[in-house]
Amino acid sequence: MNLDELGLKGGLIVSCQALEEEPLHSSMIMGRMAIAAKEGGAVGIRANTAADVKEIKKQVDLPVIGIVKRNYGNHAVFITPTIREIDELAEARPEIVAVDATLRARPDGKSLEEFVKEIRSKYPELLIMADISTKEEARYAEQLGFDLISSTLVGYTEESAGIKLYDHDFAALKEILASVQVPVVAEGNVITPEMAVQCLKLGAYCVVVGGAITRPQQITQRFVSEITKWQQPS
Repeated sequence: MNLDELGLKGGLIVSCQALEEEPLHSSMIMGRMAIAAKEGGAVGIRANTAADVKEIKKQVDLPVIGIVKRNYGNHAVFITPTIREIDELAEARPEIVAVDATLRARPDGKSLEEFVKEIRSKYPELLIMADISTKEEARYAEQLGFDLISSTLVGYTEESAGIKLYDHDFAALKEILASVQVPVVAEGNVITPEMAVQCLKLGAYCVVVGGAITRPQQITQRFVSEITKWQQPS
């Protein structure tokens, strides 16, 4: 499928995820969350696990970016790290699969290039998104032929430690956009509508927002934090 046929450009993708330790962990709940996101105007959904992808696709007719978060011992790479996770997602049939495209060691010992070739050989119809943390990783992902690149991991790797996507007037996003020609998805700590609009103004293909919409514990924490600051004596 052609990327542009999915209708994601210039729109909002809502990440509907809840890990096992979170209160909303349930494929049924994530399916309902996807319905709410669609009703609000989302153009796509990002989902974790094949089970959630399957349920979400039953509930909405939006394109889905599928991932599987799985830890392999102490390996830092955990977003769709091996072909095992790709196999699981392929059965669930998301339109796009996102993988960790950093240069860190993968749990199966394969290089990123080997991993991409394996995916392309086994599932040539799948669109693949590169979750990266630096402009150098973005450039390499483009060289490997990823269909699109996402800033998902900015600030979450050793190479990008301490950086947030919106620091210094979105400097990290600007660097990534200036480094590649492939479509770039703005994702990672986008917590306000104004920030999402700014990402699009700078040239992002679309925007992914997760916790600010679908994780009520994080939303509550932001409110409580501001109230606590106000209550503290100056």
